[in-house]
Amino acid sequence: MADEINTLEDLKDVVTSDIGGVQGTPEVEMTPREPVKDEFGRSYATGKRKDAVARVWIKPGSGKVVVNGKPQNEYFARPVLQMVLAQPFGVTGTDGQFDVYATVKGGGLSGQAGAVKHGISKALQLFDPSLRGALKAAGFLTRDSRVVERKKYGKAKARKSFQFSKR
Repeated sequence: MADEINTLEDLKDVVTSDIGGVQGTPEVEMTPREPVKDEFGRSYATGKRKDAVARVWIKPGSGKVVVNGKPQNEYFARPVLQMVLAQPFGVTGTDGQFDVYATVKGGGLSGQAGAVKHGISKALQLFDPSLRGALKAAGFLTRDSRVVERKKYGKAKARKSFQFSKR
């Protein structure tokens, strides 16, 4: 038993010799993320919210947003929904620097706006990986998994029962 550790001094020698990492495993370097762009200089991402699915392309431009072939203020008429779409750009400080082209299917307008916001956030972090921290801190990269609960048999709705009658 030559490798026996008897005192604290022996333990200190062992700890300082192994600080470089676990023996037998190579050191892993953290490589910075690379931007992901297609041949046209666009980044693509899919955003989801409730039942809505949005396919989003972003490219450097003047800040024009087109959803399903219509301008943003025509497709999402409510100012609240337009504000939801602008949130990722506000958090990253890139207002008016990117053109957005999105196609959305499913769900209602609110879910579709959330899906486009999720898609814009994911595409922004693919276009410029340095924006990932701000988007992640704001919670825009997380898919909101809340969906409508299904209706069960024997019930009026998902949980509501029919009126009880004693006789």
